[in-house]
Amino acid sequence: MSYLLDKKIKRQKIKRVALIAVFFLFLIYFRSGVMSGLSATSHFVFRPFVFLGNNIGNNFKNLGVYFNSKKMLSLENQTLKLNQSLDEARMSNYNSILDENTKLKDALGRSGGNNNLILGNILSKPNSSPYDTFIIDIGTKNGIIIGQKVFAQGNVPIGKIGEVYSNSSKVILFSNPAEKTEVVVSGRDAYMQVIGRGGGNFEMLLPRDFLIEKGAEVFLPGITPHTVAIVQTILSDPRDSYQKALLSSPVNIFQLKSVEVEK
Repeated sequence: MSYLLDKKIKRQKIKRVALIAVFFLFLIYFRSGVMSGLSATSHFVFRPFVFLGNNIGNNFKNLGVYFNSKKMLSLENQTLKLNQSLDEARMSNYNSILDENTKLKDALGRSGGNNNLILGNILSKPNSSPYDTFIIDIGTKNGIIIGQKVFAQGNVPIGKIGEVYSNSSKVILFSNPAEKTEVVVSGRDAYMQVIGRGGGNFEMLLPRDFLIEKGAEVFLPGITPHTVAIVQTILSDPRDSYQKALLSSPVNIFQLKSVEVEK
């Protein structure tokens, strides 16, 4: 009995092995069709997940493109602003040079403006030459002689020619210390004298009862009034019979690049 049972179990095992072998042979023989079926099934099952993943990936990709584009636009905008600022600075500098050149031409001299003035470039200023003197690049070859008046900006008298050389001249400014210049006070027929204090500054002694206010101008005597200086401060002491007015030139002598000499 036991022998028959063991034999039956052995036959069942042989059948299982045979079925498994046949199944694998079937898979091997029909592998293309089965794999295609499995592939189609897998595609059907996993397609929603793949589609969702692709959408998420594309969204992140688009988001990255958006931020990169925004960053690039910001950099381009900054570059454009910088270039605009540089262009404006260049234009401002160009306009400044052009304006200065126009003024120099209008102011005469060698460029055919006012025939009564000769333009001279300043070679050395008060900070590099003796106090309140200029050295200019025109001299006897240009018809310059000692005593000629020197102007700034074409109409502001600032000094006179003190020494002349072949190709240069020395200008002594009216504000040179101890230099005395006769002037007329605006609104008055009184002739006064201004004394140089250096650096484009002057002082003027006046009778104590002489009325003068801050902002009053003093001119060189002549048919055409040319402002030499403007009153800045009045110093007065009741114990003194005189009062003192402090004045300054209408132009900054340290910023001048050229002057005009009266023929």
